[in-house]
Amino acid sequence: MTYKAIKILAFSIIVFGNTFPITSFAEIQKVDINIKVDPAPIHPQKYIVEVNDSTIIEEIKSKYSGIKINEQFNTLFNGISITANEKVISQLENLNGVVSIHPANTYEVKLDESVPFIGGDTIRGMFDKENQRLTGKGVKVGVIDTGVDYTHPDLQRNFKGGFDVVDDDEDPMETIKSQGEPTLHGTHVAGIIAANGKVKGVAPDAEVYAYRTLGPGGVGTSDQVIAAIEKAVEDGMDVINLSLGSSVNGPDYPTSIALDKAVEKGVIAVTSNGNSGPGIWTVGSPGASEKAISVGASTPPIEIPFGTIHAAPDHTFVLQPLQGSVPWNLTKDYQLVNGGLGYPDEIKDARGKIVVIQRGEITFTEKVKNAYEKGAVAVLIYNNEDGIFPGGLEENIDIPAVALTKKDGELLVKHLKKGDQWFATKMRKITDRLAAFSSRGPVTHTWNIKPDVVAPGVKIDSTVPDGYLALQGTSMAAPHVAGAAALVKQAHPDWTPEQVKAALMNTAKQMYNEEGKQYSPFEQGAGRIQVDDAVSTKLLAYPGALAFGSIKPSKHKVNKSIALIVENTSDTPQKISFEIPKLEKGLKWNLPFSQYLEPKEKKKIKVGIEVDSTVMKNGIYYGGLELISEDNNIALPFLFVIGDPKHPRVMGFSFEKEENDVDEHSSFSRKDDERYKYEFYLPEGADEFGIALFDPITLQFKGLLTQQHNVKRGHIEQTIDREKIPFPDGVYRAIVYARQNGLETSQETEIVIES
Repeated sequence: MTYKAIKILAFSIIVFGNTFPITSFAEIQKVDINIKVDPAPIHPQKYIVEVNDSTIIEEIKSKYSGIKINEQFNTLFNGISITANEKVISQLENLNGVVSIHPANTYEVKLDESVPFIGGDTIRGMFDKENQRLTGKGVKVGVIDTGVDYTHPDLQRNFKGGFDVVDDDEDPMETIKSQGEPTLHGTHVAGIIAANGKVKGVAPDAEVYAYRTLGPGGVGTSDQVIAAIEKAVEDGMDVINLSLGSSVNGPDYPTSIALDKAVEKGVIAVTSNGNSGPGIWTVGSPGASEKAISVGASTPPIEIPFGTIHAAPDHTFVLQPLQGSVPWNLTKDYQLVNGGLGYPDEIKDARGKIVVIQRGEITFTEKVKNAYEKGAVAVLIYNNEDGIFPGGLEENIDIPAVALTKKDGELLVKHLKKGDQWFATKMRKITDRLAAFSSRGPVTHTWNIKPDVVAPGVKIDSTVPDGYLALQGTSMAAPHVAGAAALVKQAHPDWTPEQVKAALMNTAKQMYNEEGKQYSPFEQGAGRIQVDDAVSTKLLAYPGALAFGSIKPSKHKVNKSIALIVENTSDTPQKISFEIPKLEKGLKWNLPFSQYLEPKEKKKIKVGIEVDSTVMKNGIYYGGLELISEDNNIALPFLFVIGDPKHPRVMGFSFEKEENDVDEHSSFSRKDDERYKYEFYLPEGADEFGIALFDPITLQFKGLLTQQHNVKRGHIEQTIDREKIPFPDGVYRAIVYARQNGLETSQETEIVIES
């Protein structure tokens, strides 16, 4: 696989299941909210062209015969979706009136356990105001995804229509093989929400509308996502589900803003939080949307394989199965062997052994197949960057394959070098644990708490074209919440999106890790949803999380407050009061006295904190504030930061070549006509920003491509002429860094400079 830097202002479906998380205009090498980059396309590809005037679209249609117009947008986005080759694209990029062109990204995307686990069985015995069982009946749910196989027997009765943004027609069917690389992600998501057949979704009588936003192979861009959101709002959806994500933790990204606007128009928006965990700050847009319900992934009651090496029996290795892999059912001890990156000539003496392979360069399928052909009994693939990854296999291979963290993989390799080879595995039943891949918050700039809630997202069985399949990821967690929202909406049709969100957050169950320590708010939000409790709650408090924002260190005490709406939804008076959180030196709470709420009464009360930053150090502070009533208590997670919370300084870097419009028959391209475009995201701006280039083999420093000072915050896009780049053509290892307030973070990627 060769590297090609791509401009991506698109958000990818986080096919946190059979797919991988996807990134947004970042180095594309992670598949599932992370993407693999294919060699430069020879055949026509899909692009999104943004223009500043609709007349430019007519000019493009008339002047460029080699372009296929797929879609035109004019409400939230001015532009068109086209199919064209790179040569035509390079000409379009220099056409007056063309603002930008976004290449499409490639994304690869157990209900019987998870639905009852969140209260799905209990709620079947509950009724709405019309004395109808709570099954989602009458609630419209829009699935913004790869389409839906509406011929599936479990989805036929619920499917009511939709739209195909990709082909600009009213047939939102999943891509089939004759159209290109087939997809299944949207059908899986729809089944979790509303399957009604062999398997039962969370809301089996909800009306499913599909908005096909990603085409063959799961290709889509942010403007397609925005167009789908727009269409779903126009069609009167009550709930929309977006299993979408990007690598950029920014609340002001286009899809995040679009979701906020959809909620303002009365639509309950649910989105996956991302699959880039377990590190802090890994939530991606549109999971950073303030008003949408962002969802992390937890485990339903499942058995998970764990491993130990004989030389270090106290260290446990969590074995994360790859999608499409056969189950891990090894019952005896096996020897390990180091397989490098998984190339055939690196895998030696593997017969009857488990092969340890590093992620990178070739696909997971190739790695596992190569090990299988050398006689291996299983494969452990460890990450080439911090954290875990949700990967998948593209074909059936008869040995199990699992993912490990970089730390665990490197530890195994270290033991192998010492001659410690024996590896044992065992199964352990776990419940209500946060998935390692689930992205964490908080959100940069606003310092909001994300995710809002979590839901089952590990080994979730659901519908796919021609059958059923178990997938995992926050893409699978989000539709559990979308289905739950449909049930709440059926029970309370007059509730606003804010009230529905509050009901799900206020009644969520707090989760604890293996050591019995409660997960932080920026890991689990308010907790794991309990839809039966959400429907029957007699008290609402919103916002469901208290984000007090940033506090600048000062010699004086700083006061912050939030207006909290407390609503009695019952027919009897309720007394409410607050339990003061555990006292912390330098922090004082300003809370109202106990008071009564009359039936159906709604009050706005002020909840405040007083912070003495001369006592409290810089950093992130969080916990829970408990609102107590006679019928139920509400745990309100809170968070604030003092000074610099040591957030990432830069993210979302991409680099691409632009060429001026030249005659298509020309056999040369002048170097002085060439320009390169690069873009990046600075959450809080930077005192210094730079791109340092190194030889990719020797890592010898070659120089700075750019160095800038006092750069503003947000998404930055810049160009540089080829003649001003003092480096010869070639491939370079780029370290993209940003420094602010004396702290620096960086991204590492490869870029190509060529004439």
